[in-house]
Amino acid sequence: MTDRLPPLTALRAFEAAARHMSFAKAAEELFVTPAALSYQIKSLEAALGQPLFRRLNRAVELTPEGRALAPGVSDGFGLLTSAWRNARRMIETGVLTVTAGPAFTSKWLAPRMYSFAQAHPEIELRFLASLRIIDFDRDEVDVAIRFGLGHDKDVYSRPLIREWMTPMMTPELAQTIKTPQDLASAVLIHDDSIAFFKSPADWAAWCRVSEISFDTSHGPRFSQADHALDAAISGVGVVLGRVSLATRALEAGRLVAPFEVGLLSEAQFRFICPKGTETRPQVSAFETWVRDEIQSSLKFEDGRRLIAAKDAA
Repeated sequence: MTDRLPPLTALRAFEAAARHMSFAKAAEELFVTPAALSYQIKSLEAALGQPLFRRLNRAVELTPEGRALAPGVSDGFGLLTSAWRNARRMIETGVLTVTAGPAFTSKWLAPRMYSFAQAHPEIELRFLASLRIIDFDRDEVDVAIRFGLGHDKDVYSRPLIREWMTPMMTPELAQTIKTPQDLASAVLIHDDSIAFFKSPADWAAWCRVSEISFDTSHGPRFSQADHALDAAISGVGVVLGRVSLATRALEAGRLVAPFEVGLLSEAQFRFICPKGTETRPQVSAFETWVRDEIQSSLKFEDGRRLIAAKDAA
């Protein structure tokens, strides 16, 4: 028995038919006639010396030999598709696909896109706002910006932003909240998107490091950080805001952060891409631009007393 592979066209016909469990649907997908697809599968069966399908009245089912062959053929074509996609992406130097969480996309990336477009008119940015785990090959993504505790393996990963939180409110509301203790009578806005931290970075923790005490359990709660910030901007109350996401609102004066104490998070934003692709011109240009833009938020650390959330326990 020889290990020589049969023609790829026959294997492709088998893979599609096994996936759809229908010769007609497989033929439609591959843009061939059912008769042509049936011929390819029969040639494959002849090469193997065993049938791969049982032809029923209005359906087909895999034989034991077909069930043994199907997973490997499916995986093989998946790898071929991934390799071809990666090769094409390597030469598409004018397009860069970036994924980031919805909050970072809306509050950090989107407001700065004009700046990037001016600096790099040769690069077209495409965004995928998502928190799910990214498969760079499957999702056709070049760069991911992720926030968390950072256990990235087998990729290029570098920290971007040191995250810290402090009370933020409108300038109008700040006129009535002069001291941290005055927050006891304010509406507290809660950002539950950071509830996964090992060391809580919430209102109770901020009060402990600020050496004040009052009930922090009241107030609206949001699962997305940008929604919590928007509530504060609209004057609903005071948010324990993440400075990275609030930079533009602070710069524009829509929010103010009047108090000295900031709660330093154990999590951070990271710039992630497949190993080796960090030197591609468009990836390198985007990382450099992101790091340059981050410098604008560092000014809000001046005069602050940043205390690690783990020390607030």
